[in-house]
Amino acid sequence: MYLRTLSILVVLGALIAFAAINWTAIVSPFTLSLGIATVEAPLGLVLLGLIGLLTLLFLIYIVFLQSLSLLESRRQARELQNQREIAEQSEASRFSRLYSFLEVELQKLALQNENGQAALLAKLDELESRLRSTVEQSANSLAAYMGEIDDKLEKAAGGSS
Repeated sequence: MYLRTLSILVVLGALIAFAAINWTAIVSPFTLSLGIATVEAPLGLVLLGLIGLLTLLFLIYIVFLQSLSLLESRRQARELQNQREIAEQSEASRFSRLYSFLEVELQKLALQNENGQAALLAKLDELESRLRSTVEQSANSLAAYMGEIDDKLEKAAGGSS
């Protein structure tokens, strides 16, 4: 951009220097035909005026293009920001749905564990009661066998005395 601006300034400076050197020729009157009428005016001054007018129109066109470009970039920046916000909202929504899903699943798992623990405790209680009854039956059988042995010993001791 700097080189372009410098070259434009050099050309403009050369044009101004050329006009200054040839100023007497530029301002000399000349008969000009406008198609409908003829006018006596300095031809160089008219041409310099037309160059100035074209330069001004060119500058206005450049400013117009720059402003359109600036407006377009701002519009795109706004759209990009809107899309960013939409993406963030959808991401937050996905995270909240995932959090809710995980919370429900963890509650189900905890409930299953509680039910499983309750079932396990019930099974342990049942096994404990069976074990107690088996131990009691074994103790009763053992006591009966001991009683029989005592009776046999007493009979054997009583028969030999």
